[in-house]
Order: sequence, then C-alpha cells, then structure tokens
Amino acid sequence: MKTYTYYIVAMLCASVNLLQAQEELQLTKKDSILKSSWMFGIGYNIVDDSGDVFDELFSFGEQWNVLSYPSRVSIGRYFKSGIGVEAIGSYNKYKIGKFIDGETNLEESHYYGLDARLTYDLNKIIGQTGWFDPYLGVGAGYTDANNQPRGTYNAVVGFRTWFSDRIGLDFSSSGKWSANNDQATNHLQHAAGVVYQFGIEKGLSKKGEEKLALMEELAQKLQKEKDSLAAVEQREREQAAIAARLAKEKEEARLAAAEKAKLEAENQRKAKIKAEINDLGFAYFDLNSSYLNAKSKKVLDGLAVILEKHPELELKITSHTDSRGASKYNDWLSQRRVDRTKAYLLKKGVEASRLSAEAYGESNLLNECDDTTHCSEEKHQINRRSEFIIAKF
Repeated sequence: MKTYTYYIVAMLCASVNLLQAQEELQLTKKDSILKSSWMFGIGYNIVDDSGDVFDELFSFGEQWNVLSYPSRVSIGRYFKSGIGVEAIGSYNKYKIGKFIDGETNLEESHYYGLDARLTYDLNKIIGQTGWFDPYLGVGAGYTDANNQPRGTYNAVVGFRTWFSDRIGLDFSSSGKWSANNDQATNHLQHAAGVVYQFGIEKGLSKKGEEKLALMEELAQKLQKEKDSLAAVEQREREQAAIAARLAKEKEEARLAAAEKAKLEAENQRKAKIKAEINDLGFAYFDLNSSYLNAKSKKVLDGLAVILEKHPELELKITSHTDSRGASKYNDWLSQRRVDRTKAYLLKKGVEASRLSAEAYGESNLLNECDDTTHCSEEKHQINRRSEFIIAKF
C-alpha cells in the first residue's frame, strides 16, 4: 500500500513538472514569421547623379536631389523562399546649383524612374529577427534624367524595420548603370518610406517548429501520465464531444450539399427556359409595318407554349425599328409593334400580368446601320424586331 502511495505521489509530481515545462514552452509572436505577402510602399527618393558614383556619398548639399513631398511608390509580392518581385515608380527634380553629371546644374530638369527588381530576404540566411529585414536585389528599369532617357541595370541593398505585422519603414540604396546611353552617367538613388503589408501568410520559424515539436512531445508524455492516473473518463467525454461535433458537421455538410444541389437544379431550370426562348429568336417586321407576318407569329406561338409550360414566368417585350425614317415616326412605329406583339400573346391566352412592354424606336440598333451608314435591306431587317427578356422566373 505504501509503495502504491509513493507511486501515485511520484506520478503526480511528474505530471506537475510536465505541466510547468509545457507552460514555459508556449508559442509566442516571436515564434511566428511572415511566409509571404503583398507589400505597398510610399515615400521619398533621393538621387545622386554627380557622375563620381561612390565618391562623396553623403554630400547632401551639393549632390543630393530630393523633393519635399512623397515621390516614390512601390508594389511587390514576397514569397516563402525569400524572393520578392517589386515594381517601383519614382519622380524627382535636378535642382539648379546641384552637381549633375560632373558639372554644376544651371537649369532645373525632371527625373522619372520606372523600375522592376528581384530581391532576396537575408533573414533566410542569418535567421529571423522578427523586426529587422535586410535584403539585396537586382533589377532593370527605365530612367529619364537630365533630359537623357536610358535603360538601366540596377543593384539594391536595403532593410525594413517593422512596428507591427503590417506597418514598417523601408530604407534602400540602388546603383543604376546605363544600358544604352553612353552619354548618361551612372547614378545612385536612395529611398526611405512607409510600407504596408497585406495578403499576409504566416508560419512558424525554425525555432518555433522545434518548440512546437517539443510541446507535442511533452503533451504526449503528459497524456500518458494522465492515463496512468485514471483520466479515462474525461477522455471519453472529450471523445463523445468530438463525435457529437463531427456528427453536427456531417449534418451541416449534408444540408449544404442538398442546398447546393437545389440551387444547381434551379439554375439549370432557368438556363433551360432561357435557352428555349433564345432558340425561338426574335419576331421580325417588314419595312414600315407593325403587322406580324407568318414567321413572327410562329415565334410567338412557340413563346406562348413556353409561357403555358412555365406559369411562373414573366416577360418583358421590347420592340425596335431600323434607322430609316424620322426618329419620332420610329418611336410611334415601335410602340405599334410592341402593342401588337403583346396583343397576339394575350389572344393566345397569356395573362396580361405576366407581360410588360417597352418601345425603343431606333435607339437600340444591333449593327452599324445608323443614319450615316449605307446598309443592305438584309442588315436593316435585323433591327426591325421584337425581343423577349425574362423579367421573372
């Protein structure tokens, strides 16, 4: 009995130790990293086009050109591999008195840049920091600077620092080498701005995955301890709850599938009715006539059959003319046509409440045959019609 008591006490102590260890190993924000996202940025750009490339890098007063308002916008997609693809547009001005292309600038000129670049997140090599993201990149673009347009090969080094999962600052410096203009000097472009991430996909860091694996291992050991302490009843209650939840989910899935099948059947019914009406075609009229000919009556006869077969169906009838004749005359003529089309269907036994009608004159031509275009009689015939639009299924 004493040995059994010692065993129980030892098991309880072991369980307490495992619980404490598991609590100490809780996953935190530091254990999660951003896997992929979209990133939008806006900020400032600074251009150093002095012609001396890397000499006097921080000669703010003489060589740096910067505007007082945001002048750079970017959009990019960043992937789990650390690769980022980014498009950047920038604007600047070369100011009078600045050192440009080896000479003192005497006339203000515009700077336009449109660049695409491929970057790599160095955290993939040095390890995740959670708030500091250095990167390197290469790219190409088009720059119009100092009235000298040129394609460029670009290289970039930069870093981002984050205040939250979505908001951060982006700092970078790019070297731009002219690809097709021997007269244009190579130059540097620095950038600083705010970036916003969206479409974020997160995951665990390598350290977080190791912690999760250890937590799972401890949880398994703790479960074994609980089993040894006769926690079977609690586990059975949990299993019953899971079974009840699964049964509920299964029933919800069945109801959702039934609703989906019902919706698909209704859509098929509507599509079938629409196809039947479309297959009939339009009711056409002779020139300057509102009387239904035999062919048009056949169309309306078929339409009446469809309406009889589907008593819930409601239609809108629209009638039209070709472009010949005065506009007011065509409005009157299309009204006569729509009235006679509707009257024919009423004689066929269609209830008036199921039909609405509207005349459009020559305003809705189906081809190019307007007042300024000569067309054959066959083309004008296409526009002299009554159409049938489903108003309610």
